[in-house]
Amino acid sequence: MSRSSKKGPYINQKLLKKISAAKPDGKTVIKTWARASEISPEMVGYRFGVYNGKEFIEVTVREDMIGHRLGEFSPTRKFIRHGGRIQKELEMAKNIAQKSA
Repeated sequence: MSRSSKKGPYINQKLLKKISAAKPDGKTVIKTWARASEISPEMVGYRFGVYNGKEFIEVTVREDMIGHRLGEFSPTRKFIRHGGRIQKELEMAKNIAQKSA
């Protein structure tokens, strides 16, 4: 469910303070745990380290990200692959074909 339009977008206040103190050089990483915070136009050009529960994923904010949440760009689950024995056989055949080419 989305946030009420009369309340306005949710932007973490601590995050805004960190932005005002940092330079938009694109090299400084601003660490944050505020995954629910919306990306505002003031954040464009900054690099954020968004925590995914294990590590900080670096996200460089671009103009097309405005209105999205920071957590959308820092996945919390790691996809390994589907399949069992058949998938392994297909991968082995693919590797053999690559080596012979």
